[in-house]
Amino acid sequence: MRNILIIGAGRSATSLIKYLLDKSEKEDLFITIGDLSIESAQKFSNGHPNAKGIKLDVFDAPQRSQAIKFSDIVISMLPARFHIEVAKDCILYKKHLVTASYVSDEMQALDEDAKVNGLVFMNEIGVDPGIDHMSAMQVIDRIRDAGGIILMFESFTGGLIAPESDNNLWHYKFTWNPRNVVLAGQGGAAEFIQEGTTKYIPYHRLFRRTEFLDVEGYGRFEALANRNSLKYRSIYGLEDVLTLYRGTMRRVGFSKAWNMFVQLGLTDDSYKIDNSEDLTYRDYINLFLPYSPTDSVELKMRHALRIDQDDLMWYKLLELDIFNGVKKIGIKNATPAQALQKILMEKWKLNPNDKDMIVMYHKFGYELNGEKHQIDSKMVLIGEDQTYTAMAATVGLPVAMAALKILNKEITTPGVQRPINKEVYIPILNELEEYGIHFREEEVEYFGYNLVGGVNG
Repeated sequence: MRNILIIGAGRSATSLIKYLLDKSEKEDLFITIGDLSIESAQKFSNGHPNAKGIKLDVFDAPQRSQAIKFSDIVISMLPARFHIEVAKDCILYKKHLVTASYVSDEMQALDEDAKVNGLVFMNEIGVDPGIDHMSAMQVIDRIRDAGGIILMFESFTGGLIAPESDNNLWHYKFTWNPRNVVLAGQGGAAEFIQEGTTKYIPYHRLFRRTEFLDVEGYGRFEALANRNSLKYRSIYGLEDVLTLYRGTMRRVGFSKAWNMFVQLGLTDDSYKIDNSEDLTYRDYINLFLPYSPTDSVELKMRHALRIDQDDLMWYKLLELDIFNGVKKIGIKNATPAQALQKILMEKWKLNPNDKDMIVMYHKFGYELNGEKHQIDSKMVLIGEDQTYTAMAATVGLPVAMAALKILNKEITTPGVQRPINKEVYIPILNELEEYGIHFREEEVEYFGYNLVGGVNG
C-alpha cells in the first residue's frame, strides 16, 4: 500500500482525512495520523482498516524521522512555524510534502534541494492561501490566453458564521484561530496598488477603510485590506497591473465596531499586564480608561469612544459582557490582546448546532481588443456541522486532492511551489466542484478604481 503521513489532527483535518479514507481502498492507501494527542489521532482513524493514529511529537527527532521515513508523502497540518523540521526530513528521506501554509523563507530555501531530488513541496493549498490562488489563476490565465491585459485584480475571503447561525449583534463567531482574528492587521501597514499608485493603510486606520461587496442570496459584506498585497504581483505575474488589492471579508458594521478595541489599545500584544489572572473583565477594561473619582467604567468608556448609550456600538459592547465585575481573565501575564481574546471566545464560540460559512470574491478588470471588461467571481460554502465545517472542507480538501495527485504522478513539477500552474489548479478546481466548492462568474461594468473608499474615502 501507499503510505500517507498526516501530521496534526486539528479541526481543519476532518475533511482531509475523510477524503483520503474514502479513497483508500480504491487508491491502495494507508493513512497514518500523527498528533501530540494520541486520542485525537485515534479519534480520526476511528478503527478504519486503512488508517491508524499515533502519538507524534514533531520536536522528537527520532520519532519524527521514523514516521516520515516509512511514508510515501507527508501532509503537515501543523502551525506554519513547525513545518520546517518536517520539510528537512522530507528532503533527507526523499518524500513529497504538502502544507496549507504560506511559503516561509526557510521553506523557500529548500527549493533547490527539492528539485534535485525530484520532490514536490506543495504549499499554500488550503483556502486562503489556496483556493484563492487557483480560482484567480484560472481566470487570469484564461484572459491572457485570449490576448487580454489584466488591469485590476482584487481578491477577498471571509471565514464567517452562516446566516442561519448568525444570532449576535456583531454578526460574527470564531470559525478559525481566534488569535489570528484578534491580531489581524498588525505587524505593518496594509500595502496595495491602486490605479498605478502605491497606497498604505496604517493599523490605526485599517478598520475604517472598507469596501462594500454584495453576494447574491447572502447580502452585503465589507472588506478590509490584508497586510501586503504587492507580493502577489510577482506570484501571479501581474507586475504591470494598475490595481492589486487583497482583503478580508466581514459582515457590514464589524470593522467599525472592532475599531473601538483598536483605539482603546485592547488588541495590543506587545506587553503583559500585571496580575492579569485576578482581574475581572471590568477591571481589565478600566485599565485603558482615564481615572475618575465619580464616573463609572461604562460612562468613561462611552466618553472615550464618543458613543451614546443608544448607539448600536454601545449595545455591541454590552453584548460581550465586558463590564462584568465577577468573571476573571484567568490568564497569568496576559497581553491586552490575550485578555480580549478570552472575553470574545466566551461570547463568539460556536454553538453545537451552528454552521460556518466561507465566502470568496474576486474582481478581474482587463482590456481585450481595445475594450475594458470586468469579471466578478464569487464562491460561498456553508458547513455541514461542527465536525465537517466549511473551513475544514476548503482547507482540507485541496490539501488531500493535491497529495493524491502527487502520489498518482498527475502533479510532477518538483520544487517548493504554490498551486498557481494549470497542472495543479485545473484538476483540483474541477474536483472541488463535486464537493460544492464552485465559483459563479458574471460580467459587470468596469470601473477601474472602485476599491477602498466605498465607505470612508
